[in-house]
Amino acid sequence: MTLHKDEIHADEVVVRSLLRRQRPEWADLTISPAGAGTDNTMYRLGDQLLVRLPRTPGNAPAVRKEQTWLPRLAPHLPCRIPEPVHEGAPSSAFPLAWSVYRWIDGAEAGPDSVTDWATFGTDLALIVQSLHSAPLMGATGQGELSWYRGGGLRACDRWISLCFDNCLTIEGIDLDIPHLRQLWRSALALPEPSGRQVWLHGDLKPSNLLVRQGKLHGVIDFGCLSVGFPDAEHAPLWDLPPRARQAYWNAMSLDDVVWLRARAWAIAVGVSGVSYYWGTYPLFVNECLSRLHAILEAADER
Repeated sequence: MTLHKDEIHADEVVVRSLLRRQRPEWADLTISPAGAGTDNTMYRLGDQLLVRLPRTPGNAPAVRKEQTWLPRLAPHLPCRIPEPVHEGAPSSAFPLAWSVYRWIDGAEAGPDSVTDWATFGTDLALIVQSLHSAPLMGATGQGELSWYRGGGLRACDRWISLCFDNCLTIEGIDLDIPHLRQLWRSALALPEPSGRQVWLHGDLKPSNLLVRQGKLHGVIDFGCLSVGFPDAEHAPLWDLPPRARQAYWNAMSLDDVVWLRARAWAIAVGVSGVSYYWGTYPLFVNECLSRLHAILEAADER
């Protein structure tokens, strides 16, 4: 499935070719699809490894970023995170950098895997607090560690307004766009974030949260790792049930202004996802629509 105009093709044959040239000791291991996101495609390699290949040239710098920072962050986090074991070089078979990681067992967070959503929300808050408290180790929100979700909402207003306009042109969309736009605009009037910048995962949606024996066990996909203000870090909470959201709120002791800015980031990510992927990635569009409907349903809670 091609999602982007500049997407680089990668399949099991490509992975096998890369391994034969760069890690021949792994070349005869079984290779099987292990999922795909908007930025990467993944293949399980044997029982213990995972190959991750960026979809576009713009996603490739995340390989070096993860290779550099994940080993340094791991000791500060109370959960499993990806452990890089090989940084693949570009080649004629695949012209971008790519990665191999240790395999982490677990199921995507959801009603079939999570035993208690309130506990899950509290555990997620502990992980986020640990990440945000981790020393920066000289890192700054510049270059590869700079990302728009670590800044203020107003810088994204022109882009998100166009996404709202695009959504209004989609036939058959079951979504109260004017109400969402009102919530977005109200957040633009809030004070911009200030204070200490922190490490950000950037995309803590359920598919990046691994569950074992009913409890949160691991966090994966640090491709959006950055340094910035933490408001957008809380945005994926609207992907989770209300009990998890409330437990997270309580554990994080978030004030109303931060919560409303986080909700605006959730709207921005959802609306932009619907606008960009409507005709190419229905599964992701459905995730965005679910998030936006949850926001509308909870709009009067705060």
